[in-house]
Amino acid sequence: MKHMVSLDDFDRKILRVLQESADYSMAELGDKVGLSHTPCWRRVKRLEAEGIIRGRVTLLNPQKLNLAVTVHCHVTIQKHDEDSLNSFESEVQNVQEIVECYSTSGDKDYVLRVVVDSVEHYEQLLKRTLIHLPNVASVNSTFALKQVKYTTELPL
Repeated sequence: MKHMVSLDDFDRKILRVLQESADYSMAELGDKVGLSHTPCWRRVKRLEAEGIIRGRVTLLNPQKLNLAVTVHCHVTIQKHDEDSLNSFESEVQNVQEIVECYSTSGDKDYVLRVVVDSVEHYEQLLKRTLIHLPNVASVNSTFALKQVKYTTELPL
């Protein structure tokens, strides 16, 4: 069973502000949430230790990096035993174009979000890599036409 952490209003404020930007100094963060430096720092350290704050990253603009093609791949697996699923999930970690992978309910077993520079790049990735991942029966690809919403901020 997963350990649920109780969060008070200050914890939630800290998390909301950090989701907007991780660049704030501890003093700036404290000012924004209404705490002095030390109690704010202690709370951030506790949130990190409890795994609520997993890390701090810089978000990149895929279009500016010529990675404007997003593909959602719905994958069906041949065998559903634990070793086969673990093997697929392990190998997905090694494909850098796969930026997200979810095990799903329904008639597809996984959905992948793949980011590439072109349709041709995706075609090569599909032929050379995706269909050869362990235990793959089929891959159904859907190309995103436009990103309507994207956020990394959780609704706190």
